[in-house]
Amino acid sequence: MPILPLHTARLLLQVMKPADASVLAAYRNEPDVAKYQDWDLPYTLEDAQTMLAEQAELDDLAIDRWVQVAIEHDGVVVGDLGVNLARDGHVPILGYTIAPEHQGSGYASEAAAAIVDAIFAHTHAHRIVATLDPKNFASMRVIEPLGFEFEGIARKHELIRGEWLDDTRFALLREDREAWLALDRSPAKEASLVEITPDNERSFFRLRTHKFQEQMVAPMAASFADALIPELFEGAPVVPWLRGIEADGEPVGFMMTTEVTEAHPLPYLWRLLIDRRHQGRGVGRAALAVLADRLRTDGHRTLLTSWVDAPGGPAPFYRGLGFVPTGELDDDEIVGRLEL
Repeated sequence: MPILPLHTARLLLQVMKPADASVLAAYRNEPDVAKYQDWDLPYTLEDAQTMLAEQAELDDLAIDRWVQVAIEHDGVVVGDLGVNLARDGHVPILGYTIAPEHQGSGYASEAAAAIVDAIFAHTHAHRIVATLDPKNFASMRVIEPLGFEFEGIARKHELIRGEWLDDTRFALLREDREAWLALDRSPAKEASLVEITPDNERSFFRLRTHKFQEQMVAPMAASFADALIPELFEGAPVVPWLRGIEADGEPVGFMMTTEVTEAHPLPYLWRLLIDRRHQGRGVGRAALAVLADRLRTDGHRTLLTSWVDAPGGPAPFYRGLGFVPTGELDDDEIVGRLEL
């Protein structure tokens, strides 16, 4: 059964043709586009023409060869997918590129989701693979919300422009995609902060963010270690207060604050992690509302926190809650204050 052409809510996906060569060459030569890609630079119009001529006879994906798939919006090519269906049809490889002027509109995510679901629907593939540079967080933001799992880093595996570079491996199993699509995305009806005990600690320890979020959110192992051996701040150890976050009775997140002491007179939100499967359900907002009620009951009127200022980071979340940057930095993180 054919896979292409493929329509989404906004996009048309079809085999890229020789007429698209000038557009392809233009964005492949952009430094920010080529930075984490493996084609040679400069990437000439002749290079693009040669590659697209080799697939000119195709109108669909093909076994055991790369096919460049044009991503079109309103008749304009905004980028492309690179798809390689393995010879046995079981382990396709996926890549994607968006022209700079069209980035930030969600086109890569929409196109990747569509092609992933079409491959699983129309082939016997049980697994799809994507490999990328370990620093390519923008690319991770495309595939991880589709259910792709981080599998590891192959060290100095790819020879790109004369340099051996690490290669980060992500993969999506057919059953993982089915489970991801079946997740409850509705707003949490109830969120609560629960004590972490020997009976439930493993459930909370297994919580994970997306891989790209680890540059901004400490993993559970680091949070548990910091709670066990608290750091010194202004010469005195902080006193951690940690709770699991449950939504509708299920462990979905983790929170840790610093207790108010003589040395640390203001409460500080030290850690907040929402499991990757439950992000977007309003759990973090609901959990912070519970924390705010607790702090107000104890007589506090201010809550501090800090965040990493990076694309895909939590700044919009905290600002949306009313946290206002103080102008201070804490280990290069922006400090914010919330009046309770």
